[in-house]
Amino acid sequence: MPAFVLLVRPRGDGDTALGMGFTVTKKIGNAVVRNRIKRRFRALARTLYPGEGVAGADHILIGRSAALTRDHADLVRDLSKALGRVRRDIAS
Repeated sequence: MPAFVLLVRPRGDGDTALGMGFTVTKKIGNAVVRNRIKRRFRALARTLYPGEGVAGADHILIGRSAALTRDHADLVRDLSKALGRVRRDIAS
C-alpha cells in the first residue's frame, strides 16, 4: 500500500485478542511528523481492527511518507483491502 506496510503474524497461543503496533522510521520525518502518522494509524485501528482484524494475531503498521498526506477515506480503503488479503492468505 502507498501509505503503509502491514505485517500480520498469528501468535498461535489460543488467545483471540488482536495485537497492534505502529512504527515510523526517522527517515520519514521529525518526531512531530512521525507522531502525527502514528495518531492517524491509531484512528484507523479503532475503525477497522475490531471487525476486520485477524483474531489471535499481531498486526504491525509500518508508516511510509504518503501516510501523512493521504486522505483518511483512502487509508481506510487501503487497510481494509490489506486486511482482506491477509485473511484470505491465512485461510488458504
